[in-house]
Amino acid sequence: MLVQDPPDAVPGQSSKGLATGKIGTLAGAVLSIASIAPAYTTTASVGLIVAAVGLKMPALLIAGFIPMFLAAYAYREFSSDAPDCGASFTWSTRAFGPYVGWMAGWGSVIAVIIVLANIAAVGAEFLYLFVGRLVHSEWIAELGADKPVNIVTTLAFLAAAGWAASRGITSSERAQYVLVGFQLTVLLLFAGVALGKALSGEAPASLDFDIDWFNPFTGITLGAFAIGLVGSVFMFWGWDTALTLGEECKNPKRTPGRAGLLSILSVLGTYLLLAVALMMYAGTGETGVGLGNPESTDNVFGTLANPVLGSWGELLLFLAVLVSSIASLQATFLPAARALLAMGSFKALPSRFASVHPGYKVPRFAAAVAAIVAGGFFTITSLLSEHVLSDTIAAMGIMICWYYGITAFACVWYFRRHWFDSPRAFLFRLLFPLLGGAMLLIIFCISVSESTDPEVGSGASIFGVGLVFYLGFGVLAIGAVLMLVQRWKQPEFFRGATLPRAVAGDRMPEPAEVHI
Repeated sequence: MLVQDPPDAVPGQSSKGLATGKIGTLAGAVLSIASIAPAYTTTASVGLIVAAVGLKMPALLIAGFIPMFLAAYAYREFSSDAPDCGASFTWSTRAFGPYVGWMAGWGSVIAVIIVLANIAAVGAEFLYLFVGRLVHSEWIAELGADKPVNIVTTLAFLAAAGWAASRGITSSERAQYVLVGFQLTVLLLFAGVALGKALSGEAPASLDFDIDWFNPFTGITLGAFAIGLVGSVFMFWGWDTALTLGEECKNPKRTPGRAGLLSILSVLGTYLLLAVALMMYAGTGETGVGLGNPESTDNVFGTLANPVLGSWGELLLFLAVLVSSIASLQATFLPAARALLAMGSFKALPSRFASVHPGYKVPRFAAAVAAIVAGGFFTITSLLSEHVLSDTIAAMGIMICWYYGITAFACVWYFRRHWFDSPRAFLFRLLFPLLGGAMLLIIFCISVSESTDPEVGSGASIFGVGLVFYLGFGVLAIGAVLMLVQRWKQPEFFRGATLPRAVAGDRMPEPAEVHI
C-alpha cells in the first residue's frame, strides 16, 4: 500500500517510512566506527600504504584524515539544515541539480557495494584462520586463500549480513556496541604489546620512534604520496554512516553531525597508535614480518598476530578482525540501502527502491539489491585479479574522493547566501568544505592518472591499462550510462520535478509516496 505523510508532519520526521527517534550520538558514532571497521581496515590497508611510502605511514594517515575531517563539516551542516537518508545524493542534487546529484549518489552507493564485497572477503579469510588455529588445522586455516572456497564463503557472509541489516535499526545498534567495543579493545591490546616488545628490544625491527614519520614533506615522491593517500583516505571511509541515519536519529539536526565527528576523531587516534606500534615492532622491510612484505600486503595481522601476541593472543586478534568484518558488514548495509531508498523515493531510480518493510521500517529491497550486486562484483573481480583486496582498496579511494568532494563543494554552493552570517558560518559553510573539496579533487585527479599504470595495486591489467582504473573511474563511467538510461525511462527527477535545486532555507520537498 502507499503511505503519505500528513501535511503537519513533525520537522525531522522521516517521510520515507523509516523508523524515527531511534539513534543517539553515541549509537551513531558506534555505527560509523563499525562501518569504518578499524581492525579490518588496518589489516587490509597498511600493506598498501607502506608499499608506497614506507615509514611515512603516520604522515599519510594524517594527510588522509585532513580532507575527510574538513568534508565532515559539509556533511554536518547539510544534516543540520536538511537531514535526509540520501545524504550525498540528496544534498548534491539540491545544490547542483539532478545530473551531478545522481552521479554523487551513484558514487556513494557503488563505493559501499564494493567495500561490502571487500569486507566480506576479509571476514571469510579470518573465519578460516580463526577456526584453523583453534583446532590446530593448517588445512582449515589455509581454506580462506582457496579462491572457490573464498568466493562461496564471501557470498554467504554477504547474504547473512544483508538479512541481519533488514531486521531493523535497533537490532543493528545493540549488536554494534558489543562488536565495536571488542575489536577496539583487542586492537589497543595488540598495539600496547607490540610497543612494549619494541621498546624492550624483543621485536624483529625494534625501531626507535622518529617524529619525522609524521612529516609528509620529506622523503616522499608525488606519485608515492598519491598512491599512499588513496589507501589512507580509504581507512577513514564509513564515518558518514551516521549522516545517512539522520531521519532515524533522536535529534535529526544535531545528532548525525556530532556522531560523525566523534567517530572520525576516535579512529584517527586508534590508527596513529597502531601505525607507530606496527612500524616500531616489524619495520617496513620486504621480508619476514616486515610491513612491506608483498606476501602479507592484504593481511598484515595474519602475519603479525602470533609473533606479537602468541598463540592465544593470535586467536584473539583473528577473532577481532572477524568480528570487525561482521560488524562492518551489518553497519555498511545501512548507508547503501538508505541511499538507494532516497533515490527511489525521489524517482532517480525505479520506484521499487522506495519500498520499506512495514514492520521493521527498513528498506529491505534496497538491501537485497546491494547484497546481490556486491556478490556479483566480488566474484568477477576475484576471477580477474589475484589480489582483489589491494585493487579494490585503490579503486575505492577514487570513488570516495569523487562523492565526498562533490558533497563538500555542494555545501559551499548551497549555503552561499549565508557565508558571512557569522564567523562560524564562514568556517564551516565556506572555508572548511571548500578546502576539503579542493584536496579531494586533487587526490582524485592524481589517483585516476596513476591508476592507469598496471603496477598500481596488484599489477593486473586489461589491454595494458591497470585494473584499478576500471574498478575506479571505469565504474563511475558506467554510472553515467545508467543515469542516461534512467533519464529516458523516468525523466521526472531529471527535470527537477521531484527534487529541485535550492539554497539553504528552502523547504525540503517530500517524496511523492512511500511503498510499504
